[in-house]
Amino acid sequence: MTTVPSRPRAARFATFMFFGLNGFAMGMWVVHIPNVERSTGISHSTLGALLLVLGGAAFAGMQISGPLVDRFGHRRLVPAAGVFLGLALCGPGFANSWWTLGLTLMLFGFGNGAIDVGMNSHAVVVERAYPRPIMAAFHAMWSIGGAIAAVIGAATLGAGVPTGVTLTGTGLLCVLLSLVSARFLMEPADAPAVADAAEAAPVRRRAPGRVVWLLGLLALALMLSEGVANDWAALHMEKVLGTSASTAALAYGAFAVAMTTGRFLTDRVAAWAGPAAIVRYGAALAAVGLTTAAAAPWVPLSLVGWALFGLGLSGGVPQLFTAAGNLSTRGSGALMARVVGLGYVGLLAGPALIGGLTRWMPLNVTFGVPVVLCVLAAVFAGVLSPKPEPAEQPVG
Repeated sequence: MTTVPSRPRAARFATFMFFGLNGFAMGMWVVHIPNVERSTGISHSTLGALLLVLGGAAFAGMQISGPLVDRFGHRRLVPAAGVFLGLALCGPGFANSWWTLGLTLMLFGFGNGAIDVGMNSHAVVVERAYPRPIMAAFHAMWSIGGAIAAVIGAATLGAGVPTGVTLTGTGLLCVLLSLVSARFLMEPADAPAVADAAEAAPVRRRAPGRVVWLLGLLALALMLSEGVANDWAALHMEKVLGTSASTAALAYGAFAVAMTTGRFLTDRVAAWAGPAAIVRYGAALAAVGLTTAAAAPWVPLSLVGWALFGLGLSGGVPQLFTAAGNLSTRGSGALMARVVGLGYVGLLAGPALIGGLTRWMPLNVTFGVPVVLCVLAAVFAGVLSPKPEPAEQPVG
């Protein structure tokens, strides 16, 4: 077995911390949305518009931070983004009007986008120093951070702790973790296997400009599908199958648990089967799972479908991010920003697209859109496979 030096192991742990704190910060905001809405006195429609502001600011943060991480390095950009995110998280708890909430969400979204690109770019650098894939586990840690936030948020809400106090405490914890973890981060030159990894990148013989857009479109397709599950799984169970709200919640629970579990398992499978197989067969499984969930007349079968959907989607996006980061060792941040940004657009657009289509067709029929996108992702997963070297012609 190959022994991993202590520096990459420490950097791996630090990357886990940043993924976890990002998921934790987002989770704490999500569980306090109803309280913030009441305290500011805004309507549901106004809240929806402000959430779009958050999403737009996150996209801007991704595009700005990509080139910055290439210029200033991970040790500066990633902790700075973590500190910015933590401080911005304090704001929504003290907002008292629509415009103060909008301003704080703009800052929070920008910080979230910046750390998203920075930590994924750093994860690619750390993975280069390992003899096996490790990216998917980082994304699983994001989910774990969100789950921890849900538990802590429920406890503080139940105890009647003011929202401003809870979010301030959470934000300051994120600041502290960012500063403590900063010293363990790596730059591309610190990765012992960086040169070999760059040469072995799955897309090394294709033009980076073309490939990065293909990777981004695949990320958009898979993350749009994920967004559909996040916002419509429970409503599908309740409205189409006629279950209670508590039973309907199991649909998203089955999806989320399967996705988190799959991400912890994906790295080992990717080491054996390769990234293209993860995307191809995972997207195909996701298409089968969502079709089952949408067409099932029984609750248990629908839950199985949602679980298969989550399992199929679990490993694809980490493989796409790794491929984007390995297209170039010098401009990986900017390339990563394009792929992450397009994926984020899909995550935001998916729920809205399904909502619009429900004006003309039943909810379960609208799920045909993400099913088709998953099929297309399976078809075009070959972008992650290396092209063979052209055979040398004999001389004379």
